[in-house]
Amino acid sequence: MSNIEAQINQVLGQYQDEVAATDLVSAGFVNAIKAEGSSASVELVLSYPSKGVASKLQADLQAKLLEIGGLDKCDVIIGHNISASPSQNSIPVMEGVKNVIAVASGKGGVGKSTTTVNLALAMAAEGAKVGVLDADIYGPSQGMMLGVAEGVRPQPYDEKTFNPVEAHGLQSMSMSYLIEDNTAMVWRGPMAAGALQQLLTQTRWQDLDYLFIDMPPGTGDIQLTLSQKVPVSGAVIVTTPQDIALLDAKKGIEMFRKVDINVLGVVENMSTHICSQCGHTEAIFGDGGGAEIAELYDTELLGKLPLALTIRQQADSGAPTVAADPEGEHAQIYRTVARTLAARLAKHNADNDIRVPSIIVEDD
Repeated sequence: MSNIEAQINQVLGQYQDEVAATDLVSAGFVNAIKAEGSSASVELVLSYPSKGVASKLQADLQAKLLEIGGLDKCDVIIGHNISASPSQNSIPVMEGVKNVIAVASGKGGVGKSTTTVNLALAMAAEGAKVGVLDADIYGPSQGMMLGVAEGVRPQPYDEKTFNPVEAHGLQSMSMSYLIEDNTAMVWRGPMAAGALQQLLTQTRWQDLDYLFIDMPPGTGDIQLTLSQKVPVSGAVIVTTPQDIALLDAKKGIEMFRKVDINVLGVVENMSTHICSQCGHTEAIFGDGGGAEIAELYDTELLGKLPLALTIRQQADSGAPTVAADPEGEHAQIYRTVARTLAARLAKHNADNDIRVPSIIVEDD
């Protein structure tokens, strides 16, 4: 390594990546450093999809690197590589899916489905290939949120599998694609669990970096089936600051712990209400609950979303916030949460990757 290359490496080692919460060298993001004369190039490969921050990161690094004496030009190339989760609990990996993320809540009405679809869209906007599976067999809502017209059915791929339905750039599957909108699923728990298993095993997911699973509320048969049949990479808990919601969120976290699924973080929904008339901000459901539960269970508060009329209206209209207003304030919050979630999952994958030791045989 030349003197300039060593100085470049030193600068990169001092630059803190806000998403990964560590410096670029320690994170293992530096793929190549080349210097020739007064010109140099740096190639970074991030562990998370990064379209929303790549330009700023590139500009910041170029400015810092050009402060090195004798360096007149420095190209910074930024890409990303999404790692696949190792097999979880001896469950085989899902074909066509690198990472499975369960989005759950202990109770209904906290905006879990809205959070799921917007996180999926945010991850796609950052440059990943993403799918959504609606695991709420009794009350599927992802089809409506994604704007899939009633009567649209998944097309068969072969005799055993069918292709997911594509909407807003996402691959999706939901019980709502297989039944009429007004059909009630009057099934016992084992029947619903069996339906979920069919959706999981008979959908031909195509090269997904992330599959988000929109879980039903509670800790019953669906949740057990998921933990036993699917290699879940990690879970996200959605809650509101309300005490009763936090109580149920704790039960959700405890459930994932019992089945040995890592909780990647907490999203606090309906955090504050901003009056559309006067702009007054008020925490009508309480304050600080998401941070409190994240600290209690040694996980992370990934982000806080306000109680906003537009978020509800956009989801109901079939064009969720990230798709309807991609540059808006709320969409940017979802994208920040998505990047942070991806970085935490990548670190978890790296920490838990099982490496088989190599055996070297030498002749004496």
